[in-house]
Amino acid sequence: MKEIVPGIRTWSVYSTEKSMNFNGWYVRAGGEAVVIDPPKTSDDVLQEMAREGRPAAVILTNKHHTRATETLRATFGCPVLVHDSERELMDIPVDRTFRNGDVLPCGLKVYTVSHSKTPGESALLFDGSVRALIVGDAVLGKPAGSLSLLPAPMIRDAGRAIDGLRRLAGVEFEALLLGDGEPILRGGRQELLRFIERAGQA
Repeated sequence: MKEIVPGIRTWSVYSTEKSMNFNGWYVRAGGEAVVIDPPKTSDDVLQEMAREGRPAAVILTNKHHTRATETLRATFGCPVLVHDSERELMDIPVDRTFRNGDVLPCGLKVYTVSHSKTPGESALLFDGSVRALIVGDAVLGKPAGSLSLLPAPMIRDAGRAIDGLRRLAGVEFEALLLGDGEPILRGGRQELLRFIERAGQA
């Protein structure tokens, strides 16, 4: 893993099918740790988590980011959290759910993203020395340094999906950490605003 902003480490698995990285996040704050959207984890990654602080939970931004969740649960015995709207859609057991506005371990604040790929698509705000917004599939970091939406039919209505992103653009943050594609470490909110403006003109 590598530290991408203070308090957040990341590791990635490259998808040849999608031609981009699938990213996971290990967050430490307030004496606790969580893992978000974990892709395949090597023994080295698991050992680093054990040294740095065993995760108190695995948090999923949507039902499609299960990925290596069961490996983390088996290794650390940590509960799995998803949005309440995703619970009945999951292929694995869920221990707890959250809703829009909830504050999760490590102080992560939940923002539900409407009209995305799944009904409980969520973004998580990390209020550290660098404010970071962690996003699952609501928007992709592709091409590098820019943003895009998932294609149809995964996103049924691109216009409404863009409307769902407008609320995120109202949140103050610097780094935009994307589950798929390349993160934007500086000016993430400004890039999201530019993307929304471009998409609205299309």
